[in-house]
Amino acid sequence: MRLALLQCPSPAGDTEAAFASLAEALTQAGKSGAQMLVAPETLLPGYNSDAIAALAQPHGGAWQARLGDLCRSANCGLTLGYAEAAPEGTYNSALCLDAKGQELAHYRKIQLYGPRETALYQSGHSYSTFDLNGIKAALLICYDVEFAPHIAALAAQGVQLILVPTANMQPFTHVCTATVPAMAANHGLAIVYANYCGVEGDLTYCGRSLIAGPHGEILAQAGDDPALLIADLPARDPQRLSTQAADYRPISG
Repeated sequence: MRLALLQCPSPAGDTEAAFASLAEALTQAGKSGAQMLVAPETLLPGYNSDAIAALAQPHGGAWQARLGDLCRSANCGLTLGYAEAAPEGTYNSALCLDAKGQELAHYRKIQLYGPRETALYQSGHSYSTFDLNGIKAALLICYDVEFAPHIAALAAQGVQLILVPTANMQPFTHVCTATVPAMAANHGLAIVYANYCGVEGDLTYCGRSLIAGPHGEILAQAGDDPALLIADLPARDPQRLSTQAADYRPISG
């Protein structure tokens, strides 16, 4: 499977800028033969925007219809984060559409990060798994992927690919360089981790978005600047896959 990843500055509340960036990236990803493009966390309307609650849209709303049109035009699927308006509040959510613009999965972030996110958002309470062209996949968002129990739970369900919109900021570069590849290797699955770059308000994003293979290999990684990464997932080699889940010996006392 060929996958693409968009690393870009946050639109900072400018949703038209976000759609323009997505349209260009989807077009290029589609031309390259990618089946799915992964973009950052709350790209609609931007992670550090002061207007998130006001700009949030319901699941299945106008943003989703526009995104579906972009997917069909580019012949490429899309996974991205967005601010979801719901009757009980706002969620930090992720949406996955196929190349025909049809919804494959919808997910609400479980592990909200810091006081700002916990003040803005409601917490999600369930995983979202789906079939992506014959591979069992799942969605997580940013901080979620740093929790080994979540990765282990998904791996136990047979998930082989996790798509992760993120908004990782300085100084947490270790997540991109060490944590994500280690999670992939330790649980025998691939991870696509799509981050922002640049500055938004008081945040400086890490960049360093990456696609990690199921043996922990880094298939593609960005630097500090905007980038479109494209990589082919390798076949899983049983001789190289982690056996930690089977070998684990819990100790009591």
